[in-house]
Amino acid sequence: MTTVKKDIIQALLEKKFLLNLSFLQILDEKEEQELQEFFEKIQEKEKEEITTYIKNFKKIQDTSNKTKEGTVSIVYSLESKDIKKTIGDFVSYFNSRYKHLESMLRNRQELQGITSIKRISQKDEKETVSIIGLVKNIEETKNNNFIITLEDQTGEIKIIINNTKKELIEEAKTIVFDEVIGVVGVSVGNAVFANKIIWPDIPIYNELKKSPDEEFAVFLSDIHIGSKQFLQKDFEKFIKWINGELGNEKQQEIVKKIKYVFVVGDVVDGVGVYPGQEKDLEIKDIKEQYDLCAHFLRMIPSNIKIIICAGNHDAMRLAEPQLPLYYDHARSLYDMPNVIMVSNPSIVNIAKTKTFQGFNVLLYHGYSFDYYIANVDEIRNNGGYDRADLVMKFMLKRRHMAPTHTSCMYIPFPDHDPLIITKIPDFFATGHLHKVSVSNYRNITLIGSSCWQAKTSFQEKMGHNPEPSRVPLVNLQTREVKIMRFGD
Repeated sequence: MTTVKKDIIQALLEKKFLLNLSFLQILDEKEEQELQEFFEKIQEKEKEEITTYIKNFKKIQDTSNKTKEGTVSIVYSLESKDIKKTIGDFVSYFNSRYKHLESMLRNRQELQGITSIKRISQKDEKETVSIIGLVKNIEETKNNNFIITLEDQTGEIKIIINNTKKELIEEAKTIVFDEVIGVVGVSVGNAVFANKIIWPDIPIYNELKKSPDEEFAVFLSDIHIGSKQFLQKDFEKFIKWINGELGNEKQQEIVKKIKYVFVVGDVVDGVGVYPGQEKDLEIKDIKEQYDLCAHFLRMIPSNIKIIICAGNHDAMRLAEPQLPLYYDHARSLYDMPNVIMVSNPSIVNIAKTKTFQGFNVLLYHGYSFDYYIANVDEIRNNGGYDRADLVMKFMLKRRHMAPTHTSCMYIPFPDHDPLIITKIPDFFATGHLHKVSVSNYRNITLIGSSCWQAKTSFQEKMGHNPEPSRVPLVNLQTREVKIMRFGD
């Protein structure tokens, strides 16, 4: 290590130049090792302080929206530590969720003059009413009528949907437990005969934004490094392509304009994710899996920002929201200056300039998808696991990524629900289903990413048909999406 660098580190130890840590970016591998040995010689307390400063510095560098190569700022990413939860937190969690979704519904023109459920129950005469409630129960009668039990903070009431209203019946079949909906209908005693069902939804007039500059973003997910089924040759082909070493002349010009790579969960295959997984693993150490991932991602040009969130195979808690990847396991990724770690779900803003507000990209790996594919006929009967876009539209309509209590494990935050889609995104990116899907819903580009893992025995049993080694490439100026194929 040079004397100059040693002097800087010594000054750092003496509480000087705490904000001037740019020298960390110019250390080579040998110097990093020397720096580590140097740290081991100092007192433990000082070592912890410096590690904190370095970590904070890298976080500031990674999330800066003033970079030369591309702009990224984190709009939402959960960073808070876990605290002990109580039964009361679940009550507060559902109350806060209800109030937030209720406020969205109150802005809907169709729901004017909202009446509480208790007030409706006290009326004797027939009257056209508008109500908002949480779905407590769903029944289908022998005559194919639907009875939905709605509750608010004042009581509960039966919503009756007559089988003669075919279109309304089809909508009713998509209703799931615990979601918050609005109903317009006629009150008769302790029931309401529905004429219309309203969801929080995305406004029809939502703006389709386009970048003034021609830049590109690519979307990856489910790399599953560590699995015996990891398609390493295909992934290396992608790495060569993004470095301009593969493809025709036009593609080589395009890759020069790629500014962002999103990795939407399941970066590695994990360890102990399911019983007997060890027989399916090529690498059985979780840190080694992340180290190999970093080895590949370092081959991506350093001017490209790499945004990573966790998935259900990563070394994380399964409950959502998942925090950014744990530093202890994925340190090799954190050491990359162009990598930005965010929670699952999260929202990041890209491509912002002085004259353009940028795009908000909602990232959610998609662990709750399995529940809705299995339980919503409209999704299951129209493609199921082949149609991530149907699940994504379902979620956007409800403004929630897991409205049913049992659809995923979750952390009950008493003051807010991180799974509510509060901010309308420009892009909604997911993974989990191992199959590419590209669609549009009210000017939101929906992207379900592919995988880099061959079909597993589990997928064979479940009837899944993955499409590995495919990469959605988005032109941010035109919003056009092309699928690049790197497999056979």
